[in-house]
Amino acid sequence: MEWTKMIIPVVSSFAMTFSVMPLFIGYFRMKQFGQEIREEGPKWHNAKAGTPTMGGVVFLVATLLTGIWVAAWQNQLTPTLFILLFIMGLYGALGFADDFIKIFKKQNEGLTSRQKLIGQIIGGVIFYIVYVMDGNSNSLNVFGFDLHLSYVYGLFVLFWVVGFSNATNLTDGIDGLMSGLGIISFATYGIIAFHQQQFDVLLICLSVIGGLLGFFPYNHKPAKIFMGDVGSLALGGLLAAISILLHQEWTLLLIGLIYVCETASVMLQVTSFKLTGKRLFKMSPIHHHFEMSGWSEWKIDITFWLIACATAVITLLIVL
Repeated sequence: MEWTKMIIPVVSSFAMTFSVMPLFIGYFRMKQFGQEIREEGPKWHNAKAGTPTMGGVVFLVATLLTGIWVAAWQNQLTPTLFILLFIMGLYGALGFADDFIKIFKKQNEGLTSRQKLIGQIIGGVIFYIVYVMDGNSNSLNVFGFDLHLSYVYGLFVLFWVVGFSNATNLTDGIDGLMSGLGIISFATYGIIAFHQQQFDVLLICLSVIGGLLGFFPYNHKPAKIFMGDVGSLALGGLLAAISILLHQEWTLLLIGLIYVCETASVMLQVTSFKLTGKRLFKMSPIHHHFEMSGWSEWKIDITFWLIACATAVITLLIVL
């Protein structure tokens, strides 16, 4: 794929998101649809109550439309492209339902954990079935070595897609953090996809990058809008699916190191409190620990982005 053709999906998705977002924000403000803040969260986050949310709807729709029209133009309407759009759409729909319930109930609780998990598993099962039917093998790339798992690989797929969907959801807790990390993650996988000449996967990566670039000006601190679960759940599921389709599953542990650490901090916090009655962190996920330690949101964002850039470079040096 020529570089000129790679710019088009970025520009298309960026233009759609950047131009529509002010209208979306204005509508939510007019209807007084805003984010409810967790009572157990940092007290200074109370000032963010009422900030419009569900901004992920805009960049996901922009990604979907761009992915389809550019793929049709470049003859890339493949099963791989459609299953990626399916995962993004289904996980986005779960997040949309979760956000929608929160907004209309005026509380920070939407779908139950069980309801979300069932939906995520259904999406993972459908993804795996299409993956196998498209001729892909049931082998897991473990740091460059193929481990043949037969249909047990399907269980790994479920764990990977569901796990990272929840991991990015946990990471999306302060202004701009997840949108910045998402740009870095998808750019890294875009480079790997280009190297493997999987242009359908590359197209989706570029479309997401454009959407996030269009969203970021409204999402960085002080955020005019949050992406909501509709955005964060979709991004995580999509990243996991891309790592599987590129047969570079292990790389998500490096590319997504921040997501892993955010999730691990919650698990360690809960385990420690249940076993000892003591907390390891001032608050979890770990970005809140740094907030409670006096770090500004910008300092946390920049530090985490730099770590993500470093792990992305290390990954590319190993893989390419």
